[in-house]
Amino acid sequence: MRLDPKTIAEAAKLLRDAEASGEWIAPLRETFPGLDADAAYAIQKLNTDLRLQRGARLVGAKIGLTSPAVQKQLGVDTPDYGVLFDDMGYAEGLPIPVAKLQQPKVEAEVAFVLRRDLDLPNPTIVDVIGAIDYALPALEIVGSRIGGWNIRLVDTVADNASSSAWVVGASPKKLGELDLRACAMTMSCDGEVVSTGTGAACLGHPLNAVLWLARTMARVGAPLRAGQLVLSGALGPMVAVEAGKTYTAHIDGLGSVSAVFE
Repeated sequence: MRLDPKTIAEAAKLLRDAEASGEWIAPLRETFPGLDADAAYAIQKLNTDLRLQRGARLVGAKIGLTSPAVQKQLGVDTPDYGVLFDDMGYAEGLPIPVAKLQQPKVEAEVAFVLRRDLDLPNPTIVDVIGAIDYALPALEIVGSRIGGWNIRLVDTVADNASSSAWVVGASPKKLGELDLRACAMTMSCDGEVVSTGTGAACLGHPLNAVLWLARTMARVGAPLRAGQLVLSGALGPMVAVEAGKTYTAHIDGLGSVSAVFE
């Protein structure tokens, strides 16, 4: 659909109001028939700009839809992206208030921190490897302002790629220490295994996802910057969060990270 500013503003406000009230909304694709990916990213950007104006700090980006199975489910053949803010991050081991989340689910990922900008117009995998300072194990808590997670591509893109919160481990590893394609992941809930996977589940290799993001962000004029955090995408199936539970992901070579939910 044409990027009508009034429509973009109306859709963005629906998402903000849903987050503030906890009253989830109907899919945007139904409320605004014909909504396309460009319009969805415009909605995301409007809410990003408003959040920054209100004092939030941009600390990085997340990549979604890195699993071929999830792409097939949503009828797409490409990942998507959202942005990460400082107030979305929680310290490992400290309680995360479930009431502040939105229909939360948790997934295990490899996180990367950049040591230099990735602002080339068409970065290569060599540029990406050179720009990464270190990797960390991560848990992304995804959330949806769309009722019942009834989403397709435009719904999740507009909703900041269904982001909610994140936790990273505190033992950084250099890329040379890791085999990220083959690394096995196991996520447990209070000791019971609830999700498994490998690095290959993330676009064949987590660095492939970072490369896609670096090229995409450069193309849209918002290149990744030194010091930013990148959540590269799920290594296994996401799991619904239960209050009072602790979720721990172990990734071979990277170690473990836990999220404790009030």
